[in-house]
Amino acid sequence: MPSTNWSKLNTMQLGRYGEYFAKMEFSSFGLDVFTSEVDDHGVDFVVKTPKGDFLEIQVKSLRWGQSNYVFMHKDKWDIDDPNLYLALLIFRDSQMPEAYLIPATTWQVPSGLFTDKDYVGLKSKPEYGLNLSLKNMPLLQPYQIESVVAGIK
Repeated sequence: MPSTNWSKLNTMQLGRYGEYFAKMEFSSFGLDVFTSEVDDHGVDFVVKTPKGDFLEIQVKSLRWGQSNYVFMHKDKWDIDDPNLYLALLIFRDSQMPEAYLIPATTWQVPSGLFTDKDYVGLKSKPEYGLNLSLKNMPLLQPYQIESVVAGIK
């Protein structure tokens, strides 16, 4: 069993662990995982389904209690692409990560959980985000990785 003292990892270590964990999750469901050498398009790896579809996966790792917001820049997150997914990993000390798989198309209808921010006139780049407040966490349940993978296999 791995250490689950996630608060001891720095941001880069947690992110790297999250990417490897996500790859292993997909592999455990019998999906083929292909790693890219460079993440310059907002895609961390590609998954091939048994049907022969290829899914592009962006991984975001969140340390619960330290932050409750993750985002993807709009120039790298195409909400019209049905093959683009966010693998969200939530790390809580003393627990294994919670894994969620969210289609990019979900952001076509923003909500309290799924945000769309343009920051007109500000320095920040436009982004799509996830507001992971305690109130919004139940809205994330349909995206548990097991349920979503079962639907795409």
